[in-house]
Amino acid sequence: MTTSGPARNRPLPDRPRVLQSFRRPRATTNPYLVQLRDELGTHADVEVFSWPAALLRPFDVLHVHWPEVVVERRSGVRHVAACVLFALAVWRASRGGRALVRTAHNLDPHESPDRATAAVIRWCDRRTTWWVRLTDRTPVPDPERATTVPHGDYVAWARPHERVPVVPGRLAYAGLIRPYKGVEDLLDAFGDVDDDALSLVVAGRPTTPAVADEVRARAAADPRVGLDLRYVDDAALVAHLSSAELVVLPYRRMHNSGAALLALSLGRPVLVPRNDVTDDLAAEVGERWVQRYDGAVTPGALRDALAAVRASADAPGPDLSGRTWDVVARGHAQAYRQALAAARAHAGDREKETAR
Repeated sequence: MTTSGPARNRPLPDRPRVLQSFRRPRATTNPYLVQLRDELGTHADVEVFSWPAALLRPFDVLHVHWPEVVVERRSGVRHVAACVLFALAVWRASRGGRALVRTAHNLDPHESPDRATAAVIRWCDRRTTWWVRLTDRTPVPDPERATTVPHGDYVAWARPHERVPVVPGRLAYAGLIRPYKGVEDLLDAFGDVDDDALSLVVAGRPTTPAVADEVRARAAADPRVGLDLRYVDDAALVAHLSSAELVVLPYRRMHNSGAALLALSLGRPVLVPRNDVTDDLAAEVGERWVQRYDGAVTPGALRDALAAVRASADAPGPDLSGRTWDVVARGHAQAYRQALAAARAHAGDREKETAR
């Protein structure tokens, strides 16, 4: 338990009180966050986000994932109010021996932020005590104040859901359909593959009506393409991915990818853009399981990846041993301890300056 008195004199808590930046999980909540909350209970007292908790109640660590999500609102007035309140929460979390821990999930926000959101992100970056990055390849403002904790697998999360037998020649994309994810590029490339034995399923909710119209237009002329353009629940997501001989993630920008790890957790190989992070993933889990292409996805990339997967069908399954949630929870507990130690030291320095 945190005691009163100068921050520098407080002992580090055995079980820090950690306030996560996401609210009580719902059916649509990212399962990464749900698993993180559940597994951290071994090491910390975890609370999900609310304004009273962030602004009034005691905590040791505020763990921020996506600042832009915290302040996202449909109403402009409510959005600005959320930005102001979150800025206050960030200020509070970075004072008094408390620590602000930030997970760098992506290189940049998926969509360009408005001015208020961009200001909040900059403020959060400046006040961050300690960074969690999912790979050593992720740049952070100060690598000396960072801990690398790998993205956890989805093996246990997927276990309750029925898997569908693999459909020979089936390619699949499943997940939220955003412009940067390149689903239109996949549809164009697949349309140029002259093989009636292949099929493609695209499942997920487009973020805008314009994106939905574009996807429908590009798929309309090809009877081999099946569309399921809606929110895909967990059971349907597992069914779509497990039925695929190859899961294709044609992202125009890819860094960390929970979607790739979900497919691998189901024992399905993925095709992804080639970069340092995906090369590292292939070396970690096995080359068969992470096929890569250079540039934009092409018909040749689809054909070559499927041929490589079929040629190595006897290979052992993907090695996800470094991504169990015990590993992930222990890594976060270490990051919280490091963050609190740094925060107490910094608070002590401020107290010394004030006393002069």
